[in-house]
Amino acid sequence: MPSIYQLKPAFQNLLRPIVRGLAGAGVTPNQVTLAAFALSCVVGAAVALWPAYHAVLLLVPLTMFVRMALNAVDGMLAREHGMQTVLGGFLNELTDVLADCALYLPFALVLPAYGWLVVAVVLAAVVGEYAGVIAQALGGSRRYDGPMGKSDRAFVFGLIALLLGAGLEAGRWCGMLLLVTLLLAAFTVFNRVRHGVTEIAQNKKA
Repeated sequence: MPSIYQLKPAFQNLLRPIVRGLAGAGVTPNQVTLAAFALSCVVGAAVALWPAYHAVLLLVPLTMFVRMALNAVDGMLAREHGMQTVLGGFLNELTDVLADCALYLPFALVLPAYGWLVVAVVLAAVVGEYAGVIAQALGGSRRYDGPMGKSDRAFVFGLIALLLGAGLEAGRWCGMLLLVTLLLAAFTVFNRVRHGVTEIAQNKKA
C-alpha cells in the first residue's frame, strides 16, 4: 500500500549536506533524537494547556515537519557516519512512539466530541509501531508498511491543526477524518503482521 514514507529517500537527499555539517560539528544521533522528542513534548503541552486557543495549533504542522527532518537526520548520522549505538536503537523506537502520544493526545482536548477517536487512533498507532518492531525481533525486517504509517499520521494531524488554526470550525469533518485514519491504522497493523509473517517464513526456508 502506498505511504508518504516512500518519499523518505528524496527527503534524505535534500538533508545530506546538513547531516555532513552536523557530523563535522560533533553532533550525535542521540542528541538529535532527544531534541525531536523534546520539541514534540513542548508543543503538545502548549496545545493541552490552551486547547481553545486554536492559533497554537499552527505550531503543530511546523513541529511535525521539523521533527520529520530531525528523524531523518538522526538515522543518516548513525548509518552514514558510523555513529550507530544500541542505545540509539532504543531511543529511536521509544521516543518516536512517546512523541506521537505527546503531540496527538492533546487533540482530544481540542476536539472533545471526538476525543475517543483521537485516543483510539493513537492506540492503533502504538500497536502498529509495536507490530513493526516485533517482526524485526522475530527475524524479519523492521516493518514500515502503510497505508497509515508515521508520516501519514503526521500529515492527518498536521492538516487538522492547520485547518483549525486557520479558523475553520471543528465539525463532523474532524470525526470523519479521524475515523478513516483509525480504520487505515488498523489495516496498517494487519499489513505489518501479514507481511512480517510472510517474510519470516521465507527467511526460514532460505
